[in-house]
Amino acid sequence: MIKTINGQTFRKMIVAGAGLLEQNKKYVDSLNVFPVPDGDTGTNMFLTMKSAVTEVSLCPSSALDALSDAFAKGALKGARGNSGVITSQIFKGFCSEIAKCKEITTKVFAKAMQEGANIAYKAVTKPKEGTILTVIRVMAENAVSVAKKCDDFEVFLKKVLEVGEEILKQTPEMLPVLKKAGVVDAGGRGIIIVFTGFYKLIMGEEDFEFQFDDEKKQSLDDVIADINNLGDIQFGYCTEYMIIHMKKKTTEADIDKLREKLVELGDSVICIGDLNLVKVHVHSNEPNKALEYALELGELYNLKIENMREQNREIKKKANVLEETKEHGIVAVAPGDGLADIYRDLGVDEIIVGGQTMNPSAADIAAAADKVPARNVFVFPNNKNIILAAQQANDLTNKNLVIIPTRSIPEGISAAISFNPDGSVEENTESMNDAIKGVKSGSVTYAVRDTHVDGFDLNVGDIIGLDDKAILAKGKLASETTEKLIESMMSEEIMNITLFYGEDIREDEANKLVELLSSKYPECEVSAIRGGQPVYYYLVSLE
Repeated sequence: MIKTINGQTFRKMIVAGAGLLEQNKKYVDSLNVFPVPDGDTGTNMFLTMKSAVTEVSLCPSSALDALSDAFAKGALKGARGNSGVITSQIFKGFCSEIAKCKEITTKVFAKAMQEGANIAYKAVTKPKEGTILTVIRVMAENAVSVAKKCDDFEVFLKKVLEVGEEILKQTPEMLPVLKKAGVVDAGGRGIIIVFTGFYKLIMGEEDFEFQFDDEKKQSLDDVIADINNLGDIQFGYCTEYMIIHMKKKTTEADIDKLREKLVELGDSVICIGDLNLVKVHVHSNEPNKALEYALELGELYNLKIENMREQNREIKKKANVLEETKEHGIVAVAPGDGLADIYRDLGVDEIIVGGQTMNPSAADIAAAADKVPARNVFVFPNNKNIILAAQQANDLTNKNLVIIPTRSIPEGISAAISFNPDGSVEENTESMNDAIKGVKSGSVTYAVRDTHVDGFDLNVGDIIGLDDKAILAKGKLASETTEKLIESMMSEEIMNITLFYGEDIREDEANKLVELLSSKYPECEVSAIRGGQPVYYYLVSLE
């Protein structure tokens, strides 16, 4: 019987959850609704958890507050795609409760799950039931109920997982698109796998070795770059000390009052311990007050005060950091070298290689923004599954990020064309958002499984054409399917048809399709541009 979890066990649980997800990520990927080769929910969730494990492995302390901070920070840094971002928010809330405790009981764990569900729901503008959100919410509600009667983690987690499996089976009834595809929600399955890893560790299975063969150790230059990205420091002094030999009149309530005073004084506050020893860490501009408050309780030991502003100045000098030179800059996500060249020609400062099957993380987007020598940085996600990660990047940079919710490459190009370097942030935001409304975007790829969706009976290898909502065409050839897709998207106001052909399409093939479409739609200007993107034969823009 296991009634409490300490920091060492919690650390192992995090690794176990990520390890089990790594073993099953391909299966979770296969549950994605659309039969296109961008099924990456499992991969995105795993990369999010992998980043969390990296941070936790670097955490020298086994205290729950330190581990929780590392877990939440790592998950946010590695969050990729909608599923990864939501996963990071679940564990952000989860860790906010765990960090308050010296050990974890079933009641604490249940409360942490509930806070994780609350934070995740708040992170999504329009939450849908039948998704990972539903699964974690129902599991959390059940956890709170079970914890009232059960203090044994082995029994507690088993019951919570059983309820998770039950609600997961119901997700197809909540989302018709899941029912059509004959699958349960991929994100819901992923989060259950993570918690199953927790459970397996509790049950004594510790064969979750987690190795990062593709990880590079952080170089000194990387460390310098990370510190430089801190920007202006609000609180200049890092103060650390321990309080020992408490005065006779000191009580536990006095320790709580000290913590409250430190919170008012600055940030990054740690104030943990009991009447035998209290450990304090705080960033403030008045270290004298932090010491004065502590002396009211007892004696100071292992005292350390560091001037963080001076440290930051010295590192900036060594790194020879360039000052920002302009008002506005742009970051765009592009999956192919041809598309990247197009964006550069339009004045985009930084290109992030990514898109379907290779969603960049929030940290990737923040890092790209930090490279732009501008105070305000517009970000074009160019994929609906990257928008949430882009929004989370705001927490990882001091730049003023403005996320233009481009859902496709054509929308991003229209937004870039409308950019006015002399305009204000508000003016550019308005013109860019207006520009993307006038674009119809489509894509042509291939089915990766047999299924029936959007009225089409699909077999593996069928070429399919889709807009951002549904599959609109199918065929045996890319050119044939592209023609059908454009026909289904065509309207009287369309004047321009642009084809961005991928790495598997030859230039002469694309030119033949241009000739065919020019003949079919003589009132339209038709052109083909090499995009070089993988997976998608053509990306289509109608304006």
